[in-house]
This record gives sequence, C-alpha cells and structure tokens, in this order.
Amino acid sequence: MLDSRLNDGLRGRHALTGDAPVWDLEALPDDPAVLFAEWMEEADAAAVPEPHTATLATVDAEGVPDARTLILKRVDARGWAIASTRSSRKGAQLGAVPAAALNFWWQPQVRAVRVRGRVEEATAEESAADLAARSPSARARVSEGDWVLWRIVPDRIEFWQGSHDRRHTRVVYVPVGSGWSHTVSVE
Repeated sequence: MLDSRLNDGLRGRHALTGDAPVWDLEALPDDPAVLFAEWMEEADAAAVPEPHTATLATVDAEGVPDARTLILKRVDARGWAIASTRSSRKGAQLGAVPAAALNFWWQPQVRAVRVRGRVEEATAEESAADLAARSPSARARVSEGDWVLWRIVPDRIEFWQGSHDRRHTRVVYVPVGSGWSHTVSVE
C-alpha cells in the first residue's frame, strides 16, 4: 500500500517549477568562478534560501558513495573550500579517497551547479583561521587540530539551467593549461 501511494505521488508531482533567469550564452566568462559569483549574486537578489549550501558527495575506502549538505566557505584560484572535522565520516572519506563533488540546487531559479575534482587539505594555519571565524559554541565542540579546511580542485564544473520545455541548457568548464575551456549544449 505504501509503495503504491508513494510512487503514485512521486510520479504525479510537477518538477522544474521555478522561473529561470535570462542567461546570455554569448557572454560567458572565461573563468567559471566568475560565472558562479554572478549566479550567486542573482540567487541572493532573488532571495533563494541559503544559496551557499551544497550537497557534498564523497566515497569511502571501499568505493561506497555518501552525501551530505554543507556550506561552501569560499571559491578562489586554489579551489572550492569546505570545512569539517577530520574525525567526521566525511573527514575520514576525504582522507581515504581525496576526491569529491559538490552540487548546488537553486529551485526557484531552476539552476544547478556541479563541481568535481581532487581534494587538497589546506594548511594548518588556514584551517585554524577558518575555525576561528566560527561561533564560540561551534568552536567549543572541536578538539585541538581536528578542524580541516579542504579545497576541491575542479576538473569539471557544470552550470545547468532547466527549462519548462525540457530543453535544458548546460555549460561545462574543464581546465586547459592555466585557464578554462567551456562547451555549451541545449538538450
């Protein structure tokens, strides 16, 4: 009984109900971080709740995937920064398999950003500075040396904008030399 009700309810739901902003594909920046900043500003202006949250996907030592929601700390030339305790499950997974993916979903704008790549640990000083920026109550629960700032160094960044007619737009950036190359598809 539950399976039937659940599945009927899932199948009958509408999807992609937001309003996609106008996206000028002729004016794409060379750097995907610039496009991400533009999209983040547009999400903020549209009052998208918590646009800096993302789903982080990792795998454990046996290759079993895991995912959780967290906050993006920063984006710069060195990568996309996230943080947590080394003793957490995600910390153990990043230590065992230093690769990850981030997925941002901004439903009101029918937009998603996917980032994947290898993971590098920041310096102890950077991790300590990130921990120092947290609230006193959050810092109180972290043991000495357990807080780590990691950077996902992307090998692929995808910007996806949905469309009600299901002809979704996808822009994929990949590193080339010291810069980036991108492709555009509407599918």
